[in-house]
Amino acid sequence: MTIGQITILIVTALIAFGVCQRVLDKMRLTDRQALLIALFIFIGSFLPDIPIGNVRINIGGAVIPFLLCAYLIIGAHTASERVRAVTASLVTAAAVIALGRFFPNEPEAMPFDINYLYGLAAGAIACLFGRSRRAAFIAGALGVMLADIAESVALSLSGVSQTLHLGGAGAMDVIVIAAITAVLIKELVGEFTERVKRGAKDAQKEASR
Repeated sequence: MTIGQITILIVTALIAFGVCQRVLDKMRLTDRQALLIALFIFIGSFLPDIPIGNVRINIGGAVIPFLLCAYLIIGAHTASERVRAVTASLVTAAAVIALGRFFPNEPEAMPFDINYLYGLAAGAIACLFGRSRRAAFIAGALGVMLADIAESVALSLSGVSQTLHLGGAGAMDVIVIAAITAVLIKELVGEFTERVKRGAKDAQKEASR
């Protein structure tokens, strides 16, 4: 199994034990919805890619994450939240493309799997520009997919014929790592901020006594 599939299994276990309840509430997802989505992603990653011309689309690595992102965007309470999520996705995609310019085209030339670096970087950037956990998740997953599509289009325009494996061939690992990293960082930062605010309020109460 790949790191993305292993991560999905871990997340599924955490959801089943109720560890992710706070995060899911912030994303406005129920435990059952999250479990079904995680299982669909895991099972779908083993299914054959869907061929559409020069594009191969993986069900678990692209179709399910895209549908989830679309659902989260549509379900956003305000238009500004939708705009932030889409904008954060575009910024994340641009950052992933820019990051790729600094590394060699041959993955074997790197001492580590560059997909993990892309995933972590995309997750961190998505967290910075996605103000909510929902927007951070969308930016992490959708940003990576947009980067892959943009790179493929750029190669086609330059005359290079190449098959785009959307959500497959290691791309699922990047998408999963990016989305989860974005939400995890956002959750940690949010928890820290809330504790600081609570501490400040308690200090003010003590001072006023």
